[in-house]
Amino acid sequence: MTTKRQKADVVIVGLGWSGALMAEELTRAGLNVVAIDRGAWTDTSTHTPPAVDPDELRWSQRKELLSAPRDNTATFRNRLDQTAIPTRNWGVFELGGGVGGAGFHWAGMGWRFSPWDFEVRKQTIERYGLARAEDGELQLQDWGVTYDELEPFYDRWERIAGVSGKAGVIDGQKVGGGNPYEGSRSRDYPTPPLKTLRAMELFNDATNRMGLNPFTIPTANLSQPYVNPLGVSMGACTYCGFCLYFGCGNFSKSSPQACIFPVLMRRPNFTVLTKSCVTKLTKSPDGKTVTGAIYVDEQGNEVEQPADIVILTAFMMDNTRILLHSGISKPYDPRDQSGVVGRNFTFQTVSGADLWFEDDQINPFIGAGALGSQIDDYNGDNFDHSDLDFIGGAGILTLSRDGLPIAKANALPPGTPRWGSEFKKSYAKYYQNYATLFNQGCSMPTKTGYMDLDPNFKDKFGVPLLRITYDYAQSDRNMAKFTMDRSLEIGREMGASHVAGFNFADKPFTTAIVASDHVIGGVPMGADPNTSAVNPYLQSWDAHNLFVVGASAFPTNAGYNPTGTVGALAIRTARAIAETYVKNPGALVEG
Repeated sequence: MTTKRQKADVVIVGLGWSGALMAEELTRAGLNVVAIDRGAWTDTSTHTPPAVDPDELRWSQRKELLSAPRDNTATFRNRLDQTAIPTRNWGVFELGGGVGGAGFHWAGMGWRFSPWDFEVRKQTIERYGLARAEDGELQLQDWGVTYDELEPFYDRWERIAGVSGKAGVIDGQKVGGGNPYEGSRSRDYPTPPLKTLRAMELFNDATNRMGLNPFTIPTANLSQPYVNPLGVSMGACTYCGFCLYFGCGNFSKSSPQACIFPVLMRRPNFTVLTKSCVTKLTKSPDGKTVTGAIYVDEQGNEVEQPADIVILTAFMMDNTRILLHSGISKPYDPRDQSGVVGRNFTFQTVSGADLWFEDDQINPFIGAGALGSQIDDYNGDNFDHSDLDFIGGAGILTLSRDGLPIAKANALPPGTPRWGSEFKKSYAKYYQNYATLFNQGCSMPTKTGYMDLDPNFKDKFGVPLLRITYDYAQSDRNMAKFTMDRSLEIGREMGASHVAGFNFADKPFTTAIVASDHVIGGVPMGADPNTSAVNPYLQSWDAHNLFVVGASAFPTNAGYNPTGTVGALAIRTARAIAETYVKNPGALVEG
């Protein structure tokens, strides 16, 4: 028996960055909002205050802040002719275990995507011709929104998060010290960049000598005390290095808990239901709108939450799976590329180089989650691809992130013994003198990279697991090799005594090995309802009161972390709902 709760104006499924930003905007506009999250309530003061040790074993190795694999199992295969099998570890799916989602344990990189990233197909055709955009394997499509249209909402997210950085382009004019390749900004970051540490110094000096353009990565690890536009106060980073997989007891790493919840939880028109897993959406008799969400609570009871507006802001796999299980929009079929839900699953194409120095002091225990230097000279379409066998590129960066002793025990030069006295000597020496160059590459969608419901496996609620079919495009493989070679050149210029390249794309893709955790797609946005599941305002083409928000909407993946773009899209969608849709419910864009 399904019980029914009182109807709300809005139900939000998932209370991470997207859900929190939308809930803040919509409750401030006066709407009654109910958020449903399958995780438990999590906050800084209770779960990761300063009194909680930054225990590497507990947080980084055992990943206590992450959702257990049993609660987000998917099946995976590389090709259509293979049988997918369930994943049994975290792998690339590092979901948050409580409210706040991955925004609580993330590293904190505060990127914007470049203007090219939103119009990959259009700009590839204009610069290189139609054949480069339609190589038979790739399935390029544009986002339906441009960088310039999204810029004000990037700015709003950066103000809420207090992102620390230095602008490279303001009002179309390049300014010194920032990224000269970035899209034009209306103003500088709200807080200045973090300090430059030793690995960054070596990288900056080497890339400058090579005629490249290094800059400090924009971070949500704050460089100074800050009060955001919501009136929430945050502290300055202490460079402890315990960010990725950790909560920040210092309130200096931006998260929904640190930036939004202190205001949102005080609003009487906001309710959050925790430990409640949404399994499907309900539809009106004519199927043209949705009427609410069905969830299973902590006691195993099935409950319906009716609402006038339904917003999916869960992890990209969950958004896709809920739509498929609810029978909303047509599932994608790789045989003829028809259908829209499940389309364009992509990852990130990662390569790079490990570096070891003989007579230096890198001091890895000083750092912050997103602190580092990057060059974008080989990212996106910032360099000429006319004579290259790929499109896109990667940001090449070095990080000053952590000095975790368990993890660093694996960061030793090739040929080092893995036990005994020689291992101990090498570890004692190179713990201080190890650095890495990480190439975070774009990922272009393919016709056979998609998600659907697995015909063989179900979860504990009887819902089919999500099945992922994916392997790297050859274009991405070629790009990874090219950027790895550039990293080897940079590493040698930095003066490293040992330089060893790595390339995750030189083997078949697997969900089990964490090269990155930036998976995207499944509910792609766009201007064409034949190739997109949601319109440029992330509104379903097939149910006008349904909005699907998050990285599931990305048609292509860029050479940057996705959080800033997720935040900007969420704010833009919330504004469209509050300012336009509520006054005149219906399609915001004509299909």
